[in-house]
Amino acid sequence: VLPEWLPQLSATILGPEPKMYWYLSRGSAFAAYGLLWMSMAFGVAISNKLARVWPGGPNALDLHDFASLLGLGFALFHALILLGDRFIHYNLAQILLPFGSFNFKPFWVSLGQLALYLWLVVALSFYVRKQISPRAWRVLHYGSFAVFLFALVHGLTSGTDSGQAWACWIYWTTGSSLLFLVIYRIAASRLERMARQSQRAQHPGAPAQARREDVRINGVHKAR
Repeated sequence: VLPEWLPQLSATILGPEPKMYWYLSRGSAFAAYGLLWMSMAFGVAISNKLARVWPGGPNALDLHDFASLLGLGFALFHALILLGDRFIHYNLAQILLPFGSFNFKPFWVSLGQLALYLWLVVALSFYVRKQISPRAWRVLHYGSFAVFLFALVHGLTSGTDSGQAWACWIYWTTGSSLLFLVIYRIAASRLERMARQSQRAQHPGAPAQARREDVRINGVHKAR
């Protein structure tokens, strides 16, 4: 097998028209997108409490963080490996600067670059959560939805595999499943709020009585 494969492998890496860099960029792009979807799905499942069913809150949080960081690594590889591609002819500045290149679908490619930088900010927010307010951390995390949307549009519009049936299936499945989780999160939150309001309306004195009971119990503990 090796004598037959090695010349072809050498040609695709070192030949006059090497395609290995393009193949690696395409493969790592789908790996990064899949990990981004996984991180988003576990994150939303934690917020809407579906993670309690599977795989459990702590496990879902670990998978959420790990998938985000691993996907970010694949996204960086997806961009930087294009330096070796001789068809696109990207330089480092064109890869790193949004709207800095006109070689290939500049606007749609720039959406992917913006998604990469937003993803980096969201990923780094894991490590500064204790140094910022909960409100600021939530706002930063809401940016992950923009990351997913930009990555999805970037893949659909600039990916050379977007016309393939398997690629369309991936995009439709991930996009629709994440949309379902978000809608479920919103609906569950509203139903929970309505249930609390109904309970307060039926027992208007219960919250105040509970607070007085807490004060009385705390006072007894303090006296002891």
